[in-house]
Amino acid sequence: MAGQDVRGILPEGLGAAVRDTAEEIAALLRGGADMGRGVPGSQWTVGQAAAHLAQAGELMADIAAGRARSWGDGTPQSLAAANERALAAFGERRAEPLAAMIVAQADACVTALEESAAGAALVSPLGPMGPGVLGSYLLTHMLGHGYDLARALGCAHMIDRARVELTLPFLITAMPRVSEPARTAGLSASYAIRLWGGGRFGVRVAGGAVAVGPRPPDRPDCTILIEPVTFLLMALGRRGQWSAIAQGRILAWGRRPWLAPRFPALFTAP
Repeated sequence: MAGQDVRGILPEGLGAAVRDTAEEIAALLRGGADMGRGVPGSQWTVGQAAAHLAQAGELMADIAAGRARSWGDGTPQSLAAANERALAAFGERRAEPLAAMIVAQADACVTALEESAAGAALVSPLGPMGPGVLGSYLLTHMLGHGYDLARALGCAHMIDRARVELTLPFLITAMPRVSEPARTAGLSASYAIRLWGGGRFGVRVAGGAVAVGPRPPDRPDCTILIEPVTFLLMALGRRGQWSAIAQGRILAWGRRPWLAPRFPALFTAP
């Protein structure tokens, strides 16, 4: 997290990115969206995806304000089950009310985060996080479902390099928590992940454990250079690696470059 905003709590640009993304998602819905249309690659309709975003925004705003909320046990499977239960109990599927909720809850979350103490530990569905990481979590979640809605409605998505950079604090925190034990067992490897134009981080796998940090290892076994939007879509399970490799959006080198194709399967999308 290179810079801080004027309040000193959130990474520079994060609050604006969350609010702008919420407004762009709302604009998709307010543009005459067919709320019954299916979302590609999902069992949800546009209305259900939008309702989930509204509910998740409320959840994050409550957590940012220090209100205790329970939402699964931190595993991707339990989070998916909690999402389905919440959707079944929430009947709103109209575009305008959901758009207004998404914008209002994003603003409420950012406001609460900006007013948090810098060292506050906020209990999220994926464990304790500081304000900056929780804000990054909200942005990551909104970009994933915003991308889904844009695809469903035939519109341009809102993911760009600057916003992907702002998702890194959350992804670095979450990756060890969503690693796949069956695939990390027996693997000893170090990775340097570099995004085109800026962001980078390191991943070490040893003894079945995964450690992720903002600094890549000095002598990684494998360096992966990846186009930022491709990186986020892969991290969120929205895109596979092979077409991206064929298009030159992923390059790998190092002492053990053959480790690169194994990397995405070490994690389950949060």
